[in-house]
Amino acid sequence: MALQLPRHKFTADEYEQLGRVGIFTEDDRVELIEGEIIEMSPIGRRHMACVDRATDVFTSCLKGKALISVQNPLRLNNYNEPQPDIVVLKPRADYYASKSHTPEDTFLVLEVSDTSLGYDINVKLPIYAAAGIAEVWIENLREDLLLVCRDPAGRGYSAQLTLRRGDSISPVAFPIVVLKLEDLLG
Repeated sequence: MALQLPRHKFTADEYEQLGRVGIFTEDDRVELIEGEIIEMSPIGRRHMACVDRATDVFTSCLKGKALISVQNPLRLNNYNEPQPDIVVLKPRADYYASKSHTPEDTFLVLEVSDTSLGYDINVKLPIYAAAGIAEVWIENLREDLLLVCRDPAGRGYSAQLTLRRGDSISPVAFPIVVLKLEDLLG
């Protein structure tokens, strides 16, 4: 029988302090999940291309309506500060220089998933829902699908759609913006 020792849960402030004092650098791929510092999967070429493609699509479609944040922290609560691939945020004149990105600022989170698919669906998605993130899209690169999750309810989403090539989608916050799945998956 393995002995379960107590673990120290880091707060988001403590986690950020570790970065400020140089324990983590900007090049370290880590995020704070449920108070634990988690090393993120390396980014492959297709993952990188999909993030760049989505960044380009969202930036051109939402210019002046939203701020597109790429692989930056999103403070969900005191123990969760993931780094989604893309966060579509409410615009601010100071570009969030004076505050962290929070759920209240967030229109949409996009995760691009290949090796991290199970982690994104089973660990991060419930955390996003619990924090009240209104809409999460997960690009499933293994199967060329887009999982669209809307209407957070507890630790889940009451509306989930699976889209395939040939399908189109509009973010809830921007219904007049229509994106083809190929625009995101390439």
